[in-house]
Amino acid sequence: MAATDHPVPPSAGGGEPLRICFVCLGNICRSPTAEAVMARLLEEQGLAERIEVDSAGTGGWHVGDPPDERATAEASRRGIPMRGRARQFHVGDFSFFDLVVAMDRRNLADLHDLALEPDHHDKVVLLRSFDPSATGAGDDLDVPDPYYGGPDGFSHVFDLVEAACRNLLDHVRVDLGEPSDGAPPDHPDHPDRARRR
Repeated sequence: MAATDHPVPPSAGGGEPLRICFVCLGNICRSPTAEAVMARLLEEQGLAERIEVDSAGTGGWHVGDPPDERATAEASRRGIPMRGRARQFHVGDFSFFDLVVAMDRRNLADLHDLALEPDHHDKVVLLRSFDPSATGAGDDLDVPDPYYGGPDGFSHVFDLVEAACRNLLDHVRVDLGEPSDGAPPDHPDHPDRARRR
């Protein structure tokens, strides 16, 4: 399905911005990376007032902590500011955000377990379902957790996240009636196969 077949979330059609929340396990590595990367893309494309981004974790172990210093260092190397403090995703976030973007299948399952309404369930997608290089086989749609590895893992995560965020933004631009040069990939888990309300 093409992105234009996917309905625009209600807040995107009114005066409110479209709101996206990126979610990983602890909200100190992958999801703040995705938030920072998407914020930079929105700034570059003049969409920061039309789309708002945030991030959260399914667990509460790191609540109040800054992003992992290795993620911050990689962001700085790329000229991307990374700010904020970790917070835990809660069920009320489903009502506030139009799209909830999970970093891996475990996060996806945890978010589905939290979703109390069918339309909340439909808001949850995998980030790498937007990555044209991902095949959708096995763990290929997961953004790997770099927490227990070295700096190279964080660099790899940035590369994966940037590729997927660019295509996610392409998808959202079409929903908002903005011109787009690309289209999201046709994965079985891609949100074009679901209903976002």
